[in-house]
Amino acid sequence: MTRTRLSFSLSALIALSAVAPAALAANGDISKVNGSITVASSERAGDLETVNGSIKIGDSARVEDAQTVNGSITVGNSTQTGGLETVNGGIRAGTNLTANDGLETVNGSIFVDRGGTVRGKIETVNGSIGLIDTDVAGSIETVNGDLTVGVDSHVTGGIRYTKPQGLNLTHRRDPRVIIGPNARVDGTLVFERAVELYVHTSAKTGAITGATAIPFSTPTPPVK
Repeated sequence: MTRTRLSFSLSALIALSAVAPAALAANGDISKVNGSITVASSERAGDLETVNGSIKIGDSARVEDAQTVNGSITVGNSTQTGGLETVNGGIRAGTNLTANDGLETVNGSIFVDRGGTVRGKIETVNGSIGLIDTDVAGSIETVNGDLTVGVDSHVTGGIRYTKPQGLNLTHRRDPRVIIGPNARVDGTLVFERAVELYVHTSAKTGAITGATAIPFSTPTPPVK
């Protein structure tokens, strides 16, 4: 799931809305231009797409990809999804999520609670990322915003902070990156910009470039 795919599908969605509104719901897919989408607990649906609206997926539901431009995506407990993607909005998942693709935002935070499995990468530009006891098969890639790879989480594909382009960071604080107790990050941790990096003494990471890890042994890192 990529931004190119999102742009293409939403452009097609807008075009269809002008000529054939009845064609927007077929084969279990739910598509809108203006309005939120809700999938109730234990229900099944196909792809979920909206332009101006949020998406809410209930407990134990099963859906394919969920995409919006202006809105948040909220996922309940024990839910199975495809990829989750929004431009202006956050993604928040309850316990025991299974996402069969990645999670992506541009301006919004991402949080996955205990027992989560993400079988793609996690990406954001301006937003924090928080994981608790979650397995990520891909990498984590971001530019601005804090990152917590929380207790018992495992990121297979490494971490990359990309250097901001065309942004004035004079009055911005450096992102705070925390690798928590018993967390594990395989692959390299690459920082192309300044960050505050805290790594718990029980955590394991790959090689770190561009930052110096500050060890801590308490449940949470020190606050400056």
